[in-house]
Formats: sequence, C-alpha cells, structure tokens
Amino acid sequence: MTDRPIDKEYDRIILGFDPGTNIMGYGVIGIIGKKYEMITLGIIHLSKLENHAIKLQKIHERSLSLIDMYNPDEVALEEPFFGKNVQSMLKLGRAQGVAMAAALHRGLPIFEYTPKKVKKSITGNGNASKEQVAAMLQSLLNFQDLPKFLDATDAVAVALCHFFQSGNSAEGLSKQYTGWDAFVKDNEGRIK
Repeated sequence: MTDRPIDKEYDRIILGFDPGTNIMGYGVIGIIGKKYEMITLGIIHLSKLENHAIKLQKIHERSLSLIDMYNPDEVALEEPFFGKNVQSMLKLGRAQGVAMAAALHRGLPIFEYTPKKVKKSITGNGNASKEQVAAMLQSLLNFQDLPKFLDATDAVAVALCHFFQSGNSAEGLSKQYTGWDAFVKDNEGRIK
C-alpha cells in the first residue's frame, strides 16, 4: 500500500507502531461506529543507516509525517519484550521512545501493549507467530496481499488490539499518556 491522504470520514483513527531499529512497522486503521478498516500499512526501512542516532532521527521524522498525514486520534505501540540481549533491548526501547515522543509532540494519547496481549487480542493465542497474526488480519480486514515485511502487519495488529482492548472507545484505559509529565509519573522506575 502507498501512503496517501485519507479521502473518507472516520469517527476515530488509530496509528499503530511496531518499533524496531532496522525495520519499524506502522499501520493505520479507521473506525466508523463499531466497524474498522485498514487505511494503510508499511515500514520505515532503517537497516542501511549505520549510525543509531541517525536511525532515531529518521524514526522521529517519519513518525511525525505519518501523524501529520493521517491525523490519528490515538497512537498504539508494542512494548519492547524482555530478551537476553540488553543492547538490543536498549535500542528497541529508544526506537519506541522516539515514536512516543513524536505522538506526544503532536498532543496525541499513546497506549502500550505487550506482544502477548497483541497476539492474543488478534488470534486468541498469545504465542501466535507473525504469520498467524498476519493471516488473521487478512481475514479480519479483508486484504489480499501480505507485505514483504510482517512488521507492517504487526503494527496493524497493535492498532486493532487497541481498538479491541478499548471496548471500542478510548475511555478507561490504564496506559494512556497525554504528555511527558503523565508518562514520567507512571514510569519512574524506567527513567534513570
């Protein structure tokens, strides 16, 4: 799919991110009443950039351009999973933080979901593979061709998970941040 301005009215638009420092997925869904549809999905390809700071700059710029193009009401991100490689986790956390900063810069509420929560919300199985998530999304959102990189469908899954978890509204979610102060207050242990 190609990024293009929206030519339809939606009650709500959700931008989902699957953070990464080599490939970062994004997906946008539109909500009308209790129905949902995919607007677009894609990736931010960063593997050719060698400098980590430049990758973060590109993530920030591209996140802002997606926010400005699609004018989402909310941004949903996949939380980094805890792995054994501390350096990878640090880089992944930075990528997530930069996308969060872009959303907060535009005054958008952000929501975080664990990979297990996203998979369970979409497939009913918290241990589902990327391929199983993508196949279920094909069925739910009625699209034919899978993208080359499933990071894009993972990002759509995060957006759709947010829709499902929010009870079809943004009311009452526990991990909602509308500014840095709220984020810092709720995450003091993560900030040194």
